[in-house]
Formats: sequence, structure tokens, C-alpha cells
Amino acid sequence: MKALSEAKIFRVIGEYSRNRQKYLFRKDVRALKKEDALEKVLSQITSTGLYRRQIIIKDIKEISAEETSDMIIRQLSAD
Repeated sequence: MKALSEAKIFRVIGEYSRNRQKYLFRKDVRALKKEDALEKVLSQITSTGLYRRQIIIKDIKEISAEETSDMIIRQLSAD
């Protein structure tokens, strides 16, 4: 099993529809693989009452710690 320090930062960009309105989202998460990052984001968004079929993922890419605006992720990656 890989150590948590080997985790990468991924930016997941997508959209979903709710009440006939489209909403765009951008989430930065730490994960070992793209698939793990996608699962984490889908779990977070569906916890608000959406179904996975309502979510359209536009892009998943690996980013550096300097590119994220999430201070917690930045601090965890600095270690």
C-alpha cells in the first residue's frame, strides 16, 4: 500500500442540474489515483441529495500544491 505522502492533488471540474438550473463546480482533492479522486468528489456531491446520473464530469487533472486554493490540501502536501 502506498504511503499517504505519495498522494497527489487532483482538480475535478464538472456540472450538475438542480431545479432546472445548471451549476458548475471545481473541487481539489488529494488521492492516489484519478479514479479515487473522482469517487471522493462524487461522494461529496451526492451527499447533498443529488444522484450520480445528474453529475457530468468535464475534466480531471493532476495539479501542483501551489495551484490549489484549498489551504488544508496545500499544508498537507507541504509535509
